[in-house]
Amino acid sequence: MVYYFTSDVVDPPAFIYVGKDKVENEELIKHGWDRDVWFHADKLSSAHIYLRMREGDSWEDIPEDLLTDCAQLTKANSIEGNKKDNVPIVYTPWNNLKKDGSMAVGQVGFKDPKKVKRIMVVQRQNPIVNRLNKTKKEEYPNLYQQKEDHLREIRKRERIEQQEKKKEERKVEQERQELKYQKDHAYDEWNDEEAVAGSSNQHGQSYSDFEDDFM
Repeated sequence: MVYYFTSDVVDPPAFIYVGKDKVENEELIKHGWDRDVWFHADKLSSAHIYLRMREGDSWEDIPEDLLTDCAQLTKANSIEGNKKDNVPIVYTPWNNLKKDGSMAVGQVGFKDPKKVKRIMVVQRQNPIVNRLNKTKKEEYPNLYQQKEDHLREIRKRERIEQQEKKKEERKVEQERQELKYQKDHAYDEWNDEEAVAGSSNQHGQSYSDFEDDFM
């Protein structure tokens, strides 16, 4: 089971999801998307909170209000952290999570510690947590299929972009060849006219010479 939340502090509203337990967290770790951002209470047990960023947005530029929503939700879903003040929350892109066979179920590490940020939650803010909880939905998604569909859509879009790029390159090349041809043959018409004029003069001279001979 996965819990889904909606944060309306941004427009369009942001999509946040949480695994029910550590077993479900394993599936979320495995089938996350590149634009997902992972949140967790630092050095405390807590749920794995994921924010699905809009395509093209940077995880380093999450709006402050949305970042607060994610941090508050993470604190609220930590049994120990929910009871404390000044709880540090860490967050990082999903593709920076590291998982190997030596780690316990639900446990993760980081590929690059420099890509991990922290935010301090001084106190639980009930208005924020209650607002988010009102949007909570429980679902049983096929995470594998969702990711496959997502990747398939990306590949399709990339193919279309490549086709458009090649089409544009062919157009540019054709225009370049046409300009080159025009440059190389810029004087062809002038040369043709000169040749015709020269030919006319030659014919005129021959006719005059013929008259002289006749006389």
